[in-house]
Amino acid sequence: MLIPTAVNALKSSRSISWSPTGRLQQTLAGCLELSGISLHSGKVSKVKLCPEFAGRGRYFDFKSNFIPASIDYAEESPLCTTLCKDGFKIRTVEHLLSAMEAMGVDNCRIEIANEDDEDSEVEVPIFDGSAGKWVDAIGEIGLKLAIDQCGNCCEKMAPYVNQPVHVWRNDCYLVAFPASAVRITYGIDFPQVEQMQNMGLIKGGSIENALVCSVSKGWINPPLRFHDEPCRHKVLDFIGDLSLFAQLGSQGIPVAHIVAYKGGHAMHTNFVRHLSENIRVEK
Repeated sequence: MLIPTAVNALKSSRSISWSPTGRLQQTLAGCLELSGISLHSGKVSKVKLCPEFAGRGRYFDFKSNFIPASIDYAEESPLCTTLCKDGFKIRTVEHLLSAMEAMGVDNCRIEIANEDDEDSEVEVPIFDGSAGKWVDAIGEIGLKLAIDQCGNCCEKMAPYVNQPVHVWRNDCYLVAFPASAVRITYGIDFPQVEQMQNMGLIKGGSIENALVCSVSKGWINPPLRFHDEPCRHKVLDFIGDLSLFAQLGSQGIPVAHIVAYKGGHAMHTNFVRHLSENIRVEK
């Protein structure tokens, strides 16, 4: 069986180069379906993950509208990452994409539906606030090698950072340094939650799916899974947002040591755009 490489289809620059990982692209071994309440809208949505051909990458299917999980379709939205195309929006995609990036689901069709058929936007369920349910479901269904429409396997590529790349705003910053392996260092500083409620968000939030902290009482819903769980959650979000850099079934996370302080979804996606713009400008 032939093993074509995607390197010729991926653009490189002085800042980023694409190299083979030594692994073949994968997809799901079968379909899986989960449903649950969404964090911000409070509505119930249903998600079905399906196998896809090599080189297709990950994309959402909402009312027969196909929205690639790509930075080209990401837009700024409060407290989540949203993909938008032709007026249709998929909100809070970060945990699902983080799970697929980490589990090696390189190619996947993500069918999503809302309880309200008239809506032009839909939100991915929040479950317990982590990516655990997605990881467990993917692990149960398993993976298989992805083949293209000609029956060939494809080599998986990864982006390598060759020189420092950074973005910042006030005292918040994100910088990637060249490294031989992926490493993420993250510092956080959260504002009070009341602001989110005043914006009409977190309607589906509860102590079952969110970390709640009081200035006087400390953590309302202990025990935490990890002593540094709030910071780990930001890394989870970050991986999902970085996955938007993936192209043609490639790896989305850059091989680099990435240092972040007080980042958020807007800064994450700005960083990925910066990586993409560097490639387009310096090709």
